[in-house]
Amino acid sequence: MVDTESLLSMVQQYFEHDIAAASQSLESMSEGEATEMIEALPPELAVRAIKHLQISYAARLLKDTREEFLQKIFPLLNSQFAASIIMHLPQDARERIKEHMPDKLKDQIRELLEYPEGSVGRIMSTDFLTFRKDVSAQEAIEEIRSLAKKRFPLSYVYVVDDDNHLIGVINMRDLMLASPDMALELIIRKDVFSIHCFLDRNEAANELARRKYFAAPVIDSENHILGIIKAERLIQGVQEDVTKDMQRMFGVGGDERVSSGIMFSIKKRLPWLHVNLATAFLAAAVVSLFEGIIAKLTILAVFLPVVAGQGGNAGAQSLAVVMRGIVMREIPRDKVFSIIMKEVKLGAINGAIIGAVTAVVAWIWNGNPYLGIVIGLGMFFNLIFAGLSGSSIPILMKRIGIDPAQSSSIILTTVTDVMGFIAFLGFAVLFQRFLI
Repeated sequence: MVDTESLLSMVQQYFEHDIAAASQSLESMSEGEATEMIEALPPELAVRAIKHLQISYAARLLKDTREEFLQKIFPLLNSQFAASIIMHLPQDARERIKEHMPDKLKDQIRELLEYPEGSVGRIMSTDFLTFRKDVSAQEAIEEIRSLAKKRFPLSYVYVVDDDNHLIGVINMRDLMLASPDMALELIIRKDVFSIHCFLDRNEAANELARRKYFAAPVIDSENHILGIIKAERLIQGVQEDVTKDMQRMFGVGGDERVSSGIMFSIKKRLPWLHVNLATAFLAAAVVSLFEGIIAKLTILAVFLPVVAGQGGNAGAQSLAVVMRGIVMREIPRDKVFSIIMKEVKLGAINGAIIGAVTAVVAWIWNGNPYLGIVIGLGMFFNLIFAGLSGSSIPILMKRIGIDPAQSSSIILTTVTDVMGFIAFLGFAVLFQRFLI
């Protein structure tokens, strides 16, 4: 037991002399003994020892420590390391430990753990093996053998510095051939391939497939290792995302399956069908405002689907780009206006080109150059509105707390239809004396 002053003094000297070796000694103890040993250390020394432990093992020890001890050490941990600890804990233990964290640390950890939907961070595994750079080859081999006996999931073994920055990966052949007392820092391969935690799952899957790796470390923006991602889990995650997004884009709940009951499916689909019906009537109402000019020039009705379809497609392009930016957290608040304006400019350029082509086709088809001018101007302004709405709608939906994947496409279709019809038929009214 570690309840005497003399033994405690000896333990402290041992930890202060060789913190890495002392931490490895902790891992060889039972969890109860290791927890008691950690609690007996001064907070500053305990934090140094904890940082040298495997993350998963450190989490198991802290899960069972006294509340007084937690209150002392968590203010001394940086947010990144604390977040790694939290990720390895069951939910009940997380809530218990969070009670003893400073509010600032809680906010930092919450931000670190809020990975975007569809990102690698959402599906990565936190069961991975790392060593500090100053650990010797012999110590690493003994630890790997010990963990293998406990059936710890071993794939690649990574090396980090004192701040948990990923600095390399261990090649097992190099490790076995190295001198027993050689530090891992001198053995590792530093050109390690890693994946950012915010990277889209599809892109991550493509990268792993291209390099023919079955797993890769996951890092944050400061190169802290957060976990590992395996190719098989990526494939599963990509399949889930594709089906959910496809369903949401068409107004179906992401959790609906072919085996779902009829009433469940009706509850998921019927509300969005009503929304779509309302928006369709809105577009029809706009067309009815120009019923007179359409009655005089029935050729205008022929071009209404062209205007609606082209505006919808252009808006969908902007929507797809911005939706990806939202998921990947590539749209900071101070860049929102510039991103929207970029899409508006693209809409204007594409609108001018597509409008000119459409104008020529309409002129040749009908023989009236003014009809070409009307459809060309209508197409030009419709694509500008498409770029504006396609970029701004998902950002607005996100701001007000509505899932942009499920609501943006329906609203976008309405806006492009309405604005396209107003622009096209409005110019037809202005030029009607040249058209009739």
